[in-house]
Formats: sequence, C-alpha cells, structure tokens
Amino acid sequence: MKKLLWLLCVLPIVTKAQKSMLMIAGKTGDFYVVHTAAPKENYYSIGRMYNISPKEIAPYNGLVLEKGLSLNQTIKVPLKEVNFTQATAVAADEAMVPLYHTVSAKESLYQISTTFNKVALANLRAWNGLKDDKITPGKNIVVGFLKVKQANLVFDTKLDNDVAVVEKPNAIEKPVKKPKAEVPDEEVPKPSTPVVVTKPIEKPVEVKAPVQNNAQAISGGDFKGGIFKANYAPNGNEETGLVGVFKSTSGWDDGKYYCLHNNAPQGTIVKITNKATNKVVYAKVLDVMPDLKQNKDYIIRLSNAAAEALGANNSSFECVVNY
Repeated sequence: MKKLLWLLCVLPIVTKAQKSMLMIAGKTGDFYVVHTAAPKENYYSIGRMYNISPKEIAPYNGLVLEKGLSLNQTIKVPLKEVNFTQATAVAADEAMVPLYHTVSAKESLYQISTTFNKVALANLRAWNGLKDDKITPGKNIVVGFLKVKQANLVFDTKLDNDVAVVEKPNAIEKPVKKPKAEVPDEEVPKPSTPVVVTKPIEKPVEVKAPVQNNAQAISGGDFKGGIFKANYAPNGNEETGLVGVFKSTSGWDDGKYYCLHNNAPQGTIVKITNKATNKVVYAKVLDVMPDLKQNKDYIIRLSNAAAEALGANNSSFECVVNY
C-alpha cells in the first residue's frame, strides 16, 4: 500500500515532465536549456535528467555545487557534445528528445540553419515535416536533440508535429565520427572470419589487388548499380562535386552501397554518376558527413565497394549526385 501511494504521488510530476517542450537557447558553441527546480531536485538528479555532470551545471550558472538549489530556482543546463546532437543516429542505450526553437518574424529556415551549427536544411525539413523551406513566425521547430540515457528518460521523445523521430539503427553504438563506422551491422553483417581485412578477399592473398576482382564482377553487371536501384525516387535535386571514399565490408557480395550526405535525409536512395566513366550506382544515405577537416571538399562520401563499381581508381573523384 505504501508503495502504491508513493507511485501515485510521483506520477503527476513525471507526467508533467514528459509533456514539457524543451526550448533551446544561447548561441553557437554555447547552447543551453532552462530548467526550473522541482521539489527535492538537486544538481545530481538534474544532471541525470539532462545527461550531464552536476559539476558542470553549477559553475555554468556561477553557483556552488555544495549549496544546493532552492524550489523553483531557474538554472541553465549546458548542451555539450555529451548530451546534444544534430546527427541522425544514437547509441542503443540512449534516447533523443527534441529541442525546439520559436521562429521569429522574417526568420528564414536558412537563417535558423546558420544559427544552429549550420545543421543541414534537409534535416530541418525532415524533423519538422516541411515540404519546402517555408516557415511560419511563432512556430516551434526542432533544431536538434537532447541525448539522454534510456534509463533516466523523463521527457517526451515524440516530435510536436507527429513526425517520427529519426530512425535509430540499434547496431550503431555512437554517432558517426569516422568513415569506417558508418555501415550499420543489422544491414551489413560483419565477416565472421577474424583475418578479414578492410576490403574482402575472395581468394587468399594470391592477387595483388583483391578488390579489383570484386569490382570486375560488379562492373560486369552482377548488381546493375546496386540493389537499392529499385527504391530510387528522385525529387529533382542534383549536385556536382568531389566524392570521398570510406572503407566498408558491404557491397562486394551483396550490392548494398552506402553513403554519407549532408542534404539528403537518412534512408534516401541517391544516384551517383562518375563523370569520368559515366558509370552509375545507387546508394542509401546512412547519415551526414562528420564535421571534419578532411570532408570540407566533398559533397558526398561513398563506400569503397560503390567507388570501385564506379570505376574509380583514386580516393576521390568528381561525380554527379541526384536524389
């Protein structure tokens, strides 16, 4: 009976927290959300709620950790790499809580993208169910996500406009940071043989460039551009520029080609044409390209199996991307 009464007392507080809309504030490099202290809350419970150390919350507000908080005291909770993301993948033990920004008068979607870390316009459209770049002043739109542990989740992860939160591939444990981590295990099983190198070898070491054997099979028409070709549904978008390549175990034997792209939403099938060879492949977008120096000249990163199917001999080449 005591346990039941305790649950009934706690439930209204949790329900209120779950329905609250988190608004992002601050500027690039210093984003935060404002939290009002509820009864019995302290730096540690708030830290668990927002997935950040209490030792960072107190000094961020010019306060002393040991003095605690007063009821209804408002504090700023910093959004940092550990608890803030604008990527489309999250660890299996984490949840993504939408962070909203209220559109001001004459503010464009491009200006909002610039304000919030130059987040891809395609992501803003996808998160907010937008068919174009038109937005209404006063509307709350999603500009990123609070990353929290599933075990400590008290906020509602459902987007306010009923658009589904981005798909979370369970096999990706961390947001993509390096090209070699971009292929989800659930779609592309890793080879079980421990001696397999980054490019699958069909025959043991007898060929100097084993990848070329696979490329020959692909260019011979076995996959005819890859198995995702059937799902290609272009919307009239086209880009021309350099392609970067990342290593993958996918595509060599199954025709599953993958890519990283900043403008097409996750899961989109894009068509890549090598301008030098006129060869074409169709690849599924896994995520955005990591914000790294080596990616600044590329419009897309492509799995090495797909690059070989395009007849590319170099680590980068010029292409046309349609989606």
